[in-house]
Amino acid sequence: MSATLLLVTELPVAADRRDEAAAAWSEHLAATPGKDRILYRCLEADTLLELRVLDGLDAIEATAPDADPLWTAVGPYAAGDFRRQVVRFVEAPKEPGTDLPQTPYVQLRYVEVKPPAYEAYRAWREETIFAVVRESEQVESFSAYHTAVSTQPGVLFVSGFSCPVEEYLAPFTDTRYKEIVAQAGDRYITGGPGGLYTRCYERV
Repeated sequence: MSATLLLVTELPVAADRRDEAAAAWSEHLAATPGKDRILYRCLEADTLLELRVLDGLDAIEATAPDADPLWTAVGPYAAGDFRRQVVRFVEAPKEPGTDLPQTPYVQLRYVEVKPPAYEAYRAWREETIFAVVRESEQVESFSAYHTAVSTQPGVLFVSGFSCPVEEYLAPFTDTRYKEIVAQAGDRYITGGPGGLYTRCYERV
């Protein structure tokens, strides 16, 4: 089952040192106890992403001792500072069967929903977004989270897939889905259709 809480950490890195940064972060994880963390490289920007399972909000404090060693390991390759947020599991139209997707790729899909429209949005996405997800063989898992501790509030979908990115994106770029995005922008998303933010990542 999807993890109840995730710590999502993303770091912009220098374009010409991205491989070194990924290697340093991977080495750091290999030396760290626990198998509840997965590292990815972004396919659309020069960033690295870590998804980490948390047992509860109290577990945030337990991550503190890791901050300085990680900074020491990866900081020399960084083009900016770490961005961290904690998200809480809501529901999954396709469960990964594990705390984190075990697929070679994930996509993060972020939207900020107007609070008065949130419950209506959840009912609407069940019949639209989730219907597309359930029908699409390319989508192996799809878990919906909501920010618990973040300066970027909203809904975060974590989608796992193994096929080529272009094949995975096909159900999310056809006419049907474009209409769904337009509906969401008109009714629920702050900033309209432009409030939808997506990125694909490859597991390191």
